[in-house]
Amino acid sequence: MKDILTYKDFIGVIHFSSKDDMLYGKIEGINDLVTFEGKSVSELKKSFKEAIEDYIELCNEILEREGV
Repeated sequence: MKDILTYKDFIGVIHFSSKDDMLYGKIEGINDLVTFEGKSVSELKKSFKEAIEDYIELCNEILEREGV
């Protein structure tokens, strides 16, 4: 299974592991590795949105430290 989620102009590619019964994915189109996972679709979507929010927060903190 391969599908995508979108949130705030970010794209997450999703996979399914039958071995672990887990949905997991990573954010595409960025120069960092940001992953997310869940045992259900609703858990996966929540994890994806949280990963995006955390990533945005971290990027903003870095920009503030650098004075940009």
